[in-house]
Amino acid sequence: MKLIQLSWQGLLALLLCLAAALTLPLFADGAPEPIPSSIVALVFFLIVVTAIFSQSTLPAPITAAILFLGAHETAWLLLSQITGNEGKAQPSFFLLIAAGWLLAWRCVSVLSSIRPRSDLGNYGLRMLIPAIFGAWILIIWEAVTRGAGVSLVLLPPPSAIGASIAGSLPTLWIDIQQTIFKSVLIGYIIGCASGFVVAILADRFAFLRRGLLPIGNFVSALPIIGVAPIMVMWFGFDWQSKAAVVVIMTFFPMLVNTVAGLAAAGNIERDLMRTYASSYWQTLFKLRLPAAAPFIFNALKINSTLAMIGAIVAEFFGTPMSGMGFRISTENGRLNLDMVWAEIAVAAIAGSVFYGIVAILERMTTFWHPSIRGGKT
Repeated sequence: MKLIQLSWQGLLALLLCLAAALTLPLFADGAPEPIPSSIVALVFFLIVVTAIFSQSTLPAPITAAILFLGAHETAWLLLSQITGNEGKAQPSFFLLIAAGWLLAWRCVSVLSSIRPRSDLGNYGLRMLIPAIFGAWILIIWEAVTRGAGVSLVLLPPPSAIGASIAGSLPTLWIDIQQTIFKSVLIGYIIGCASGFVVAILADRFAFLRRGLLPIGNFVSALPIIGVAPIMVMWFGFDWQSKAAVVVIMTFFPMLVNTVAGLAAAGNIERDLMRTYASSYWQTLFKLRLPAAAPFIFNALKINSTLAMIGAIVAEFFGTPMSGMGFRISTENGRLNLDMVWAEIAVAAIAGSVFYGIVAILERMTTFWHPSIRGGKT
């Protein structure tokens, strides 16, 4: 029975570990907080043992668990020693971080080869793989910015951004209420709903379809920075003007996608509905709208990100003393980059959650559609 399955990530991690051993120490001489030799030895031990196990033919879940623990324990030990030694990291430190990253890469590769038997296991695996990928983006970001002593003005580390979020929760909550709960949600609902209704009318009346769609392509090309000041002049400095920008940005994607979706129903199905003497509205609700559901949800997902972008950019051109765009603009002028990145992180999380909710609703609503059933593994 084959006992070894060569992994290039594991082999390269061993080579990087050897290179790090030849270029010790991890931090420059005279570092304020020298790293204990026991910690250094433990890091090397973890990388070597984990890299060796990555070559084994153990069951995939066991191999993945060993790789996960080894890679992340290595990263935690290294990052925990940076405090007090910012800007003092030597090449050996970054080589060991790279070795840990390669082991995490191997972990993701092994996890990707697993085929769970239950829907819960499949869902958990689909969440775990991108979580590991995202965690290592933050780990490398933290190691580079703190280990190399990158200025906070240029790029703060994730730990500083997290501390800024934790220390500014009341301010962030006020900004979320102003931007997301008012401008984004209201503008998103109005824009998507009106785009859907107009798409139904455009499908029913050919002159609307021929006249509106070219205008939709034109309006979609308008820059936000040109539209936002006009909306502020028309609707004032409060959330109404930002919601108006969101309506403009979400209306035409919904219109175009819904019109395209309504045309997606096949001729055979339409002929069958005619043989049943179905009216236009019966055909619309029982055949064409269900067939258009993936197109409609595609527009909803696109608009979930466009709405966030439109509302935040619009707040740069006038807003009350709150809002995510207002805070980013103000704190950037003060060079308070931690707060700027905190707002960006919160906006990214909120946008991802918004997109995820729409995607879940899509699966719950269109589970019967071939595009959804065919995507299941």
